[in-house]
Amino acid sequence: MASISFWTTGNSGGSLTVRSTAGLRGLVEAAGFTEVEDAESPAEGRQVSDFAESGPRSMVDLVRGTGAPAVLVSFLDSDVGFVEAVTPGGGTWEALLNRAVADDYGIPLDRFPVEPAVKEALAWAAAAGLTPDEDLLLQALTGSAAFAEELSSLLLVALGLPDPS
Repeated sequence: MASISFWTTGNSGGSLTVRSTAGLRGLVEAAGFTEVEDAESPAEGRQVSDFAESGPRSMVDLVRGTGAPAVLVSFLDSDVGFVEAVTPGGGTWEALLNRAVADDYGIPLDRFPVEPAVKEALAWAAAAGLTPDEDLLLQALTGSAAFAEELSSLLLVALGLPDPS
């Protein structure tokens, strides 16, 4: 998995969604996430936490600790979202939200091709026991919005997670 930290320097934090019945905050902090806010539970067994920063292995360490798939979106000033998802079996994928704005920032779009991301996201959702919506997924990964958080919410719904808003 490519590191997205180059572009997220100075970001506005991010949002992490993971299935966990245990207290998530301690696991998230142990995995290297900073300034973790208390988790919300939009659905039974799923928790969403906001954070300030994460380390290069934070997602892998978190998934190892929880034994459950996780997806995060790191935001660059609410303009762009960098998606990273991991499964316990080692499945990973990355994507970019708000591509037109990302291009304005000089982020190379070819590092985040859409079609492979859709295919990998569908496999991730299946491994997570979710029922994804491929059309919504494509819309989230190619759409534009005033705030990347809007596309992040759409992405989570497209993956089969409940609407976090």
